[in-house]
Amino acid sequence: MNEFELIARYFQRPTPRALLGVGDDCALLAPRPGMALAVSVDMLVEGRHFFADVDPESLGHKALAVNLSDLAAMGAQPAWCTLALALPRTDEAWLGAFARGFYALADAAGIELVGGDTTRGPLTISIQVAGEVPIGQPLLRSGACAGDEIWVSGELGAAAVAVMARNGELVLNPETLRLCGERLDWPTPRLALGRRLRGLASAALDLSDGLVGDLGHICARSACAAVIAWERVPVHPALAGLPEVVLRQAALAGGDDYELCFTAPVAHHARVVALAQELGLQLSCIGRIEAGEGVTVAGANGDEIALSRTGFDHFAS
Repeated sequence: MNEFELIARYFQRPTPRALLGVGDDCALLAPRPGMALAVSVDMLVEGRHFFADVDPESLGHKALAVNLSDLAAMGAQPAWCTLALALPRTDEAWLGAFARGFYALADAAGIELVGGDTTRGPLTISIQVAGEVPIGQPLLRSGACAGDEIWVSGELGAAAVAVMARNGELVLNPETLRLCGERLDWPTPRLALGRRLRGLASAALDLSDGLVGDLGHICARSACAAVIAWERVPVHPALAGLPEVVLRQAALAGGDDYELCFTAPVAHHARVVALAQELGLQLSCIGRIEAGEGVTVAGANGDEIALSRTGFDHFAS
């Protein structure tokens, strides 16, 4: 099976929303009137972003999910994507499973694969996504203001604990390992939440590298400070019983959660609570925005909690 047969067999499907999809030198795309294109790209490298023995179906899902999470953070509706895939060899069973995971999520999210590239090399997956968001309505990192509340979706920490366990740093019982592994391998991009936060949130981003580190990007872009109340951070219930130091490191700085963190004016509190009920999604108010700079985590007694690190950095970790 050569490169072009591989593409045709596993990655070429009709793309009715695109003017032109896979098969030419470029795809041709046209956003709807009044819409801006939100574009993002993420790269996943074996041994850096995923373990070598990961299930290829879950990898196909996650490779797309982490990109869709960026669109969710901007309040965008997914439209098109491209896939660049470096493979050490052609393995039909692996490719079939990867494509199943990829397309199951693509179909659920309403996104079309319109192009890409394949080559031989160390296993590397790079996906670029494009979505539509009404002009003037995207969620940005730069809109937080002093007095705003800080919110986070879902529950945090389980994916980071799964990484610790797979690296041999923790020993978990089988059920806890299964639950944490699901959070690591099958993240859920919060697309519906992102779209509903347009006009409601003042700033937003997705949590890929850890709550404290990622929230710091909102603080930097908005020229403000953030105070998180540790007792209000929604730690995944599967982590009950783990040492407090592990819980804090996983939920505050562990990464791989792909939940949304956003700020909203206090006057919008009731609307956010109602949205959580409508979506059937846990939304937790975990702190506030203040004047100043940086992110502080406060314990139950008000004292600052020190962390050994605040998030993942590819060039420092």
